[in-house]
Amino acid sequence: MTMDYETEKCVLILDADMPAGLLANTAAILGITLGRQLPEAVGGDVTDGSGQTHLGIIAFPVPVLRGTAESLQSLRQRLGQPEFRDLTVADFSQLAQSCRTYGEFQEKMARTAGEDLRYLGLAICGDKRKVSRLTGSLPLLR
Repeated sequence: MTMDYETEKCVLILDADMPAGLLANTAAILGITLGRQLPEAVGGDVTDGSGQTHLGIIAFPVPVLRGTAESLQSLRQRLGQPEFRDLTVADFSQLAQSCRTYGEFQEKMARTAGEDLRYLGLAICGDKRKVSRLTGSLPLLR
């Protein structure tokens, strides 16, 4: 997916009831997952005034929004509707957070129905109107 920053946007929605460390961990995991799905969203390396090089960062803002366990579950279900299937969606669940290895995560996910997952965070990217329709009523996480 190539991002057109005039017509598309990305947001993170996190369960604001989590402790700060888990909020940070969830945001980091979702960001890494998005980076894999949208590598063109990361700008080139930059050089500071002293000549030191710094790795490129994402080339556009990504608002982090305040969600609840209920709002995340509802959003994840809505994202399964045909009108939203063209959006890029990454999710991070309590099940994933509890696993020590990726193999354990794969095994547990295979045995768990989607409606039984408790989401800690979602990342949604795509058509600005669709993303705003889904998330426009959510406040910024502060």
